[in-house]
Amino acid sequence: MKQKIKNALISVSDKKNLEKIVDVLIKYEINLISSGGTYQFIRDKGYECTNISSFTKFKEMLNGRVKTLHPKIHAGILFDRSNNKHNLQIKKNNFKPIDLVIVNFYPFEETLEKKLNERKIIENIDIGGPAMVRASAKNFKDVTIITDQNDYPRLIGELKASKGKTSLDFREQMAAKAFNLTAYYDAVIAEWFNKKKKIKFPDKKTFFGKRLNYLRYGENPHQESSIYSNKLDDKGLGLKKISGKNLSYNNYNDIFACLDILFTEKKIPTTVIVKHANPCGVSTNKSSIRSFKNSQASDPISAFGGVVACNYKINNEIAKEINKTFFEVILAKGFESNALKILKRKKNMRLIDISKFRTNKTQMVKMFDNSFLLQDKDKEILKQKNLKFVTKIKPNKRDIKEIEFAFKICKFVKSNAIVITKDYSTIGIGAGQQNRLDSCKIAAQKAKKFQPDKLKNSIAASDAFFPFSDGIKKLINSGVKIIVQPGGSIKDKEVIEEANKARVKMVFTGIRHFNH
Repeated sequence: MKQKIKNALISVSDKKNLEKIVDVLIKYEINLISSGGTYQFIRDKGYECTNISSFTKFKEMLNGRVKTLHPKIHAGILFDRSNNKHNLQIKKNNFKPIDLVIVNFYPFEETLEKKLNERKIIENIDIGGPAMVRASAKNFKDVTIITDQNDYPRLIGELKASKGKTSLDFREQMAAKAFNLTAYYDAVIAEWFNKKKKIKFPDKKTFFGKRLNYLRYGENPHQESSIYSNKLDDKGLGLKKISGKNLSYNNYNDIFACLDILFTEKKIPTTVIVKHANPCGVSTNKSSIRSFKNSQASDPISAFGGVVACNYKINNEIAKEINKTFFEVILAKGFESNALKILKRKKNMRLIDISKFRTNKTQMVKMFDNSFLLQDKDKEILKQKNLKFVTKIKPNKRDIKEIEFAFKICKFVKSNAIVITKDYSTIGIGAGQQNRLDSCKIAAQKAKKFQPDKLKNSIAASDAFFPFSDGIKKLINSGVKIIVQPGGSIKDKEVIEEANKARVKMVFTGIRHFNH
């Protein structure tokens, strides 16, 4: 059903492109009602407009906190045009229908970004705007609500096609968009209060996000997918795509897995290669080229088609090495000009600058059909003082540094997880198995297959305790000489005895790092 627009209420904080829409409204003899800066803007452009205070016969008060919160406004929006009682009440009170509402809110998010004081933050919590938007959206049968400047052309198209009218389908689409906006806006404010008062698990939990892009597809081509950002202090994710085709759900999943690992090391050049959200190679080395080569050498088969992340700038030499293999995505803190030319030869490979990426995630969520799990992010860091040396032979200072590296990487491998390292590089990774013995076997097999010369005197890390001694027997027989694990099994004594028998060093951390 087409709805003729006679009166329009406009109240916008951001006046971008407003003149275009006002010009069209005037052409269709639509009366304009506005307030404050919006009213002045319209008048300055030479258009007729009624001030809110004149319309309501009530002067705004409380420094502008109350101006649109008036029965003449909300009754004009909310009354059902098909309801005789409603029409009689409107007529009796000499109210006018408001058929079109164009609103955007006080810039609460921008206020947070500017890190203004609390008083200014609170004053930028919009009350009248969301109230009008909700009222208009509720009454979409009769009222058109516009909350997004990107919809101005669509509104203009509707008005031109039907000579000042809008269609029911359009109004309903805009109503859905409006309720998504108010939900988002309230969720942002709620999250600010939650952080302020350190409320991690409120009784009622909402999530918010701005869609950044539609993705090529989800986990599989038949699944649709989009990427959203819920960072209040960033316009995006801090990921600048330089070249390559669009990203998919799986690409982003691997990217985030890469970045989680990568940013545990900020100073020394580190390379991470991830495939299907699991690391297949990680290396820290003073030489960036060695770091790259070592990470790839960990599991060159799995690295094929993976995502590479570097906490350094990619130079000419590394670019040539990268191009020898097929990779989906390359993440780096910048690319030298020549390196960029080399890498762009592979048109489909995505190149992403992560120089501005910052991680501040504090919680993790897993969604199910009609529920979700929420937990703190695993930010526990291994501290030397908490290490417990449980075997007769104790590790030396260099051993401890490698122990820290191995256990740190293990944290990001899907459980059950076993990571074998040598010289601050992974040489074998066993991930995601239903039992720890199989993870031990896989890690050892990979190390033996790709870097057998490095297995001798290597270090193995486990994300959880060994329930039996069979797993460590497998590792010991492969050449592992140091084992780091949380401890805490009823079989700890048996496991320690097995290590002592083989003259292997074992360290307990007291920290479990399950990652399912």
